[in-house]
Amino acid sequence: MAKKRGKSGKGGKKPAEPDLRRLLRVPGGKPVDLAAFAADALPAGPGNKAEGLAATAGMGEELAGLQERLYAASTAGDRRRVLLVLQGMDTSGKGGTVKHVIGLFNPSGCRIRAFKAPTREELNHPFLWRIMRALPQPGEIGIFDRSHYEDVLIARVHELVPHRRLGRRYGQINRFEQSLVEDGVSVVKVFLHISPEQQRRRLLERLDNPDKHWKFNPGDLDERALWPAYRKAYEIALERCSTDEAPWYVVPADRKWYRDWAVSRLLLEQLRALDPRYPKGDFDVEECRARLLA
Repeated sequence: MAKKRGKSGKGGKKPAEPDLRRLLRVPGGKPVDLAAFAADALPAGPGNKAEGLAATAGMGEELAGLQERLYAASTAGDRRRVLLVLQGMDTSGKGGTVKHVIGLFNPSGCRIRAFKAPTREELNHPFLWRIMRALPQPGEIGIFDRSHYEDVLIARVHELVPHRRLGRRYGQINRFEQSLVEDGVSVVKVFLHISPEQQRRRLLERLDNPDKHWKFNPGDLDERALWPAYRKAYEIALERCSTDEAPWYVVPADRKWYRDWAVSRLLLEQLRALDPRYPKGDFDVEECRARLLA
């Protein structure tokens, strides 16, 4: 929900930086009503597109530096890494977020995986099997375009598994994510919250532009008709799986520029909190310098 913005204090001081992880966090264990979250809201940060694009670009240098420090620390045995989980309805911008936000990082240190419908081999294993095979390694930033949550979203809406088994999956997910955190994974789960009106506009844009027909699937219209069921499925997942260790964040996604800024900011705050450090060299610096100068 949009909040009023504070003004600069006396003496021209800049307003305090937003604590976006606090503002957008979903309280765990409490009923979630997505209708209470405006998909076009600007809860904090830039107030227009020009400011948003500039602010996102302005985070690039610090994000890249923190990523390098995270990777460098892993060479000395630090097991920490970051996993960004992106979920949202069709056209909410999962792919766009990967393109514009992850583009701020060094791609060689990122592990990106888009989860489609499970293959025959994947169906022969527990639903978390394919997720575990795609996790980032120490020092990396992992990005999931869709994730293990598909198994409590699509599975619920289309009744792909019995309700008893579906109910157990929330607990399995929480235990799985807890184990990741204990192994040094910072799990940043983002629900890209788009309105049905904005989705209609984006789908019409794809139909009106032949160059975007490849992105359009008539089946998306069938899924769109199930919007209320998907919203309920997301509300249940957000309520049951937003934990202290791996909270959910709701990012307003009707404005693409704000979506990109907010996800970048969440990652920046998480990396700042980790505060990775360059490891100290295990060699004699002065001796090596002398040899080079000899």
